[in-house]
Amino acid sequence: MSDFTNILGSAWWMIVTLGILVTFHEFGHFWVARRCGVKVLRFSVGFGKPIKSWYGKDGTEYCVAWIPLGGYVKMLDAREGDIDPGDLPREFTGKPIWQRILIVLAGPAFNLIFAVAAFWAMLVIGKPDFQPLVGDVTHIAAQAGVQRGDRVLSVNGHAISNWTDLGLALATAAQAHQPVPLEVRTPKGAVETHVLQLEKLPPHPSDQTLFDQIGMTPLQHSLPAVVGKVVSGSAAQAVGLQPGDKILSIDGVAVADWNQLTDTTRKLAKPDHKLALVIERAGERVPISVQPRLTAEPDGSKVWAMGIYVQPGTAKYDTVLRRGPLVAIPDAFAQTWDFTATTVKMLGHMLTGSAGLSNLSGPISIAQYAQTSAEMGPAWFLYFLGIISLSLGIMNLLPIPILDGGHLLYYLIELAKGSPLSDRAMAAGQYMGMALLVMLMGLAFYNDILRIFS
Repeated sequence: MSDFTNILGSAWWMIVTLGILVTFHEFGHFWVARRCGVKVLRFSVGFGKPIKSWYGKDGTEYCVAWIPLGGYVKMLDAREGDIDPGDLPREFTGKPIWQRILIVLAGPAFNLIFAVAAFWAMLVIGKPDFQPLVGDVTHIAAQAGVQRGDRVLSVNGHAISNWTDLGLALATAAQAHQPVPLEVRTPKGAVETHVLQLEKLPPHPSDQTLFDQIGMTPLQHSLPAVVGKVVSGSAAQAVGLQPGDKILSIDGVAVADWNQLTDTTRKLAKPDHKLALVIERAGERVPISVQPRLTAEPDGSKVWAMGIYVQPGTAKYDTVLRRGPLVAIPDAFAQTWDFTATTVKMLGHMLTGSAGLSNLSGPISIAQYAQTSAEMGPAWFLYFLGIISLSLGIMNLLPIPILDGGHLLYYLIELAKGSPLSDRAMAAGQYMGMALLVMLMGLAFYNDILRIFS
């Protein structure tokens, strides 16, 4: 039942997301077209047969259709049939080319405006997050000298205020495959700079596994070394370990969390050697000795284990990104600029091959992210809407026929040659654009399926 509920929830929040963003995008085309004197025949939210439609005083048919995965604005266009002579001044293709360019650019421009507004509202409400405190350290981060408890101050000179900032900065730096300086403040207050050798990353690092590959996890995600369950017949049960016991040290080595408990157990355990544990039970410290046993892992390997499971827990946010209404204005523009630059760089890396096409997300991933962000609160959902709105605007500007960028390309060619492209050339471009768009959507959907099953 929970899986079915999740699917319904994801579908619902996907519809909400696309409904908001596509409507705003199409309203951009509609608003500028009207200001340029173009007659708009229909403004549709969704595709297919209308659920409800009505005519406004302006003569435009407004409708809500059954398929909530987009929308469109239909303008009076001489290429689609004969035009009443009285309507010729309001026909789209007869307008000056600069007006047609403005109408095409209006959709992506309104996506940009929406993103700024979403980020502003997010900052005013306040987005809860994690401080950029480092937990477990392995791989590249460990080789660079990063330590547990370090607070990241900057990445490549860019200030970091929370874990989200850190993720975006490292994702951008990872695509360049070059060493990047990481400035941290240690638990003792010293400021140090470590260099992450990101050229050691795989050729096409994935955002989903980037922190695992670099070797850093949030300190807040670390689970305390508290026993949640004792396996029947295990070494732990034999010596009386109980659920709720907090393990403080093993053979004199302090244990800060469950991962350290596991690592220390495997490092110190050996045949005929009982580990000296100090546990906290009911507010008192109790010494216990336990002989771990070699236990088979799912992959067939054997590791030393006591036979205990961690007590489940949930990480709690410990910082809030919040600004006053006036201060939030420039910060919202700054966030928009940063995300735009990051998205354009990522597209450039994908085109040049330095970033894998696996980073392309499809409708399933977007639906899952929509539901997750909605469950995390209004500020996170606004943050998600802002990012998706920017992505929608940028993707629409790609010079692919069918998209706004393809139409813009046609008009730029028309400016250069002094006359419009032939109907045959435009039709060929439309077919090529449709094929390319179907390929991109198929790849994105394939990536979604792959993520689910991997």
